Amino acid sequence: MELKDIKELMAAMERAGMKELKIKKKTGDELHLIRQDEHAPVVHHSVAPSYPPVFHPAPTAASVPHKPHPVEEIKEGRYVTSPMVGTFYASPSPDDPHFVKVGDRVDENTVVCIIEAMKVMNEVKAGVAGVIAEILVDNAHPVEFGTKIMRIV
Repeated sequence: MELKDIKELMAAMERAGMKELKIKKKTGDELHLIRQDEHAPVVHHSVAPSYPPVFHPAPTAASVPHKPHPVEEIKEGRYVTSPMVGTFYASPSPDDPHFVKVGDRVDENTVVCIIEAMKVMNEVKAGVAGVIAEILVDNAHPVEFGTKIMRIV
C-alpha cells in the first residue's frame, strides 16, 4: 500500500468520524490505523520491508485530554458485531422492510443487516441462534470493526 493511499484512508477516517480501521490482506500484510485525537493518527502495519516505515507520533500530556471512560452496562446475550468498517443498513433498500426487528427469532445463518464498505454491500449473519433483544445502531450510520450491532438472547 502506498503512502498516499494511507493518507487518503486517514482523511476518510477523519471525515467519517472513525477512530479505528484495520485491513488484512490475504498476503499477510496488515494495516491498522487508530485516531487518538483529531490531530494525531497512529499507524501500525506489518508489511514487506519496501513499504514506508511505521510512525508513532508521541502524544504530549497537553494533547491527550483525560476523559473518564463510561461504564458499560453488561447485558446477557451474545452480540452481533461489525466485521468491517462501513455503513450499517437494516434493510436491503430504503423501501424494503428491515431484515430483523426486536423480538424476531434468528438462527446462525439469518442475515440480520448489511454493511456497505467501499460501495460493496456485505451481508452480516447472526452467527448464533436466539431472539433479537436489542438493535444498537441506527440505520445508515457508520460502524467500525467490532462495533456491537445487535444483542441476541
